[in-house]
Amino acid sequence: MVRRLGDLEDAVMTRVWEWNRPVTVREVLEDLRQERSIAYTTVMTVMDNLYQKGWVRREAEGRAYRYEAVSNRAAYSAALMNEAWSVSDNPAAALVAFFGMMSAEQREALRDAIRIVQLDGPGDGPAAEER
Repeated sequence: MVRRLGDLEDAVMTRVWEWNRPVTVREVLEDLRQERSIAYTTVMTVMDNLYQKGWVRREAEGRAYRYEAVSNRAAYSAALMNEAWSVSDNPAAALVAFFGMMSAEQREALRDAIRIVQLDGPGDGPAAEER
């Protein structure tokens, strides 16, 4: 089961995902302080929690750690959508309602994604040409 990130966890992970490189608690702290007052130990605890939950990996660097995302935001979003859809008592109705909430741009992105998935299906795409 995928658990939704809390507000502060999401703020930290947003930076880790956007920067797309190993980061220190200090770097995240300094960026967070542009929007809120927050203590170093709070950010350190949140990053340790994210490590314990498997969202980031870490590598020791002196007395500190560098943290790096295990997956990207797209994978996180997909897991949340899948979790929400899987608990529905009527998955088809849930999808229809979800599609109804989408903007024109989101529906176009959905069409593109379906085309990509269909191309990667059995008998299609580069893998099929190699057979």
